[in-house]
Amino acid sequence: MTKEAVILIADDDAGHARLIEKNLRRAGLHNPVLQFGDGEQVLDFLFARGSGVKREADTPYLLLLDIRMPKLDGVEALRHIKADAELRKLPVSMLTTADDPREVARCHELGCSHYLVKPVDYEKFSEAIRQLGLFISLVRVPRACYEHWVKRVRNINIA
Repeated sequence: MTKEAVILIADDDAGHARLIEKNLRRAGLHNPVLQFGDGEQVLDFLFARGSGVKREADTPYLLLLDIRMPKLDGVEALRHIKADAELRKLPVSMLTTADDPREVARCHELGCSHYLVKPVDYEKFSEAIRQLGLFISLVRVPRACYEHWVKRVRNINIA
């Protein structure tokens, strides 16, 4: 049995987060979306800490994670997620302006599913997110198993 995945966007730039969501919608994706302003907020959600909204155990999630954020950056957030026995199955796509090959390699070593460099140009950025949304719309995530999703996300190629 499958359940619609909730898309988590962790990005300290509210404008980027709105643009990501807007272009996912333009791609026909109507999954629920939750936004977080930094790595600490998304970890509080995923690890059910603090007084805010908490992750539901039977709901699949997909995390779109910026790297450069205050409090806790995306690489550290990724490290915490992939160190957890349950959360390591969570598909995580890094969305960032950083295109340093060492950073890309480090994120993949830590277990990210996909690394997308945000183009500086508005139209290219919109198109990249729209293509990501089209891909996500084709995939239904099984509640109990994320491995199939991770394999598919790793093979996406947005140029």
